[in-house]
Amino acid sequence: MIIRFLLRAVFAALGLWLASKLVHGIEVSGAGSLIAAALILGLVNAFVRPVVFLLTLPLTLLTLGLFLLVINAAMLWLTSLFLHGFVVHGFWAALLGSIIVSLASWVGSFFIYRRRIETR
Repeated sequence: MIIRFLLRAVFAALGLWLASKLVHGIEVSGAGSLIAAALILGLVNAFVRPVVFLLTLPLTLLTLGLFLLVINAAMLWLTSLFLHGFVVHGFWAALLGSIIVSLASWVGSFFIYRRRIETR
């Protein structure tokens, strides 16, 4: 279980690095900040995101799930509040960055679970 969390953190770090390179408004000061941001993002997504999701479920249903993009952007912005070396400037940077991080995490989860299924 911890190995899967760490592998997800690695893919999240890769997504954060890509987002910092592709999105104007996301800045990462170094590798240590990148790893710390990935770990904090994982914790925020594990503990805060489910509560926010439940509180905004009517709005998410009303927008046919598109509000989840806003929730993901808010989680990325919340992560930047906990860390000095990771900065997100503005909503649009957070939104684009969260899409990139989500795609990288999705690809990583595909490989993690694919390998898990093959080893059974």
